[in-house]
Amino acid sequence: MDTSETSETSQTGDTRRTGGADTALTAPSAGAPSRRGWRRWAMDTRPLAVPAYRRLWSSTIVTTVGSQLTAVAVPKQIYDITHSSAWVGYASLAGLVPMVAFALWGGAVADAVDRRKLLLVTNIGIAVTSVLFWAQAFAGVGSVLLLMVLLALQQAFFGLNAPARTASIARLVPAEQLAAANALGSTVAQTGLVVGPLLAGALIPVVGLPELYLLDAVALCVTVWAVYRLPALPPLGDSARRAGLREIGEGFRYLLLRKVLLLSFLADIVAMVFGMPRALFPQLAAETYGSWGEGLALGLLFAGIPVGAVLGGLCSGVFSRARRHGWMVIGSVVGWGAAIAGFGLSGNLWVALAFLAVAGVADMVSMVFRGAILLSAATDEMRGRMQGVFTVVVAGGPRLADVLHGTAGSVFGPRAAVAGGGALVVLVMLVLTLAVPALRRYRI
Repeated sequence: MDTSETSETSQTGDTRRTGGADTALTAPSAGAPSRRGWRRWAMDTRPLAVPAYRRLWSSTIVTTVGSQLTAVAVPKQIYDITHSSAWVGYASLAGLVPMVAFALWGGAVADAVDRRKLLLVTNIGIAVTSVLFWAQAFAGVGSVLLLMVLLALQQAFFGLNAPARTASIARLVPAEQLAAANALGSTVAQTGLVVGPLLAGALIPVVGLPELYLLDAVALCVTVWAVYRLPALPPLGDSARRAGLREIGEGFRYLLLRKVLLLSFLADIVAMVFGMPRALFPQLAAETYGSWGEGLALGLLFAGIPVGAVLGGLCSGVFSRARRHGWMVIGSVVGWGAAIAGFGLSGNLWVALAFLAVAGVADMVSMVFRGAILLSAATDEMRGRMQGVFTVVVAGGPRLADVLHGTAGSVFGPRAAVAGGGALVVLVMLVLTLAVPALRRYRI
């Protein structure tokens, strides 16, 4: 029987974590000594004491930055070929569709096979794709269609990889360290969003686009080696599982019957769809903060949320030991909405950036505890499929937000659209919290 199974008390609606991670793969879960002074604020690094998790996490430090090199290089190369931003947008869509489809299927596959083997195959596939990106750029092919095909292939491998990678964490660290493990991983990811594009911008004039792809491929070799050294992660219990449409459907039924999991997804959808204003950053940089220099303002606006998220991760010792995970998600989503509303009302660039940084901290807290709930409240046989849905939600929410905010900004003006979206996040999240008590009652 999977030890991560949850119990629901029908009379109270209270949902509590009743088990731990696979203890055969983790270090003993001894109580951490109390920390004083600044140490209480510092990042909780206990999961790094588990060798398997340490290998997996360490590899992401290199590969997260490497993946951002390709994320910058592909649209840059497409724009250089076409001189059209529309083609850059079409390429993004070409990558999104296979990623969504293969993430849903990849979740079912991750529940049916040894996750370590799946990670090996998919990481090798992503690395080979990066080599192909390098080859076409080095040869000067100049084909947008080929770039879009390679991007679709890369995102398909990513869709297969992401659910297995995240679902594996619950088998590597004790249950009470899941929030800390998510904080460590999310901090690296957010740091990559800041460092990667800056590094790409600095390297393009020096080494050129082909070498960016090659650097990403080299970085992925680190991941392949780290995954190779992981312990086997076969399905627990009945190993004779399949990964077809029926199993994907079972995953959705499982989600709909577990209010805590469903609300954790809804919380992210509410926060991102109503409260992610990045589509309005160019207009705000030009019209509201143009006196600071449009280019400078635009760069700072895009960096504001990731920088806040990194700072939140570095200080995650403050919250990563919290037991009431449901309240942490509720509070962070409400805090995100309030900060975004404040950003929309700000006429001064530096005040606006401060609000974006606060929003980034709230986003980090939300990511940490939504991820922890997903890993702890789902049984191991369903974790892959839940992570597949999670990948789709995380990728799709901001894109829906781009459409919604772009439309609202053209009708009401950018600042009113941003402020209204933030206020709507707060209102909808509070209504969900009051209407369905499962999330606020959830704790480990």
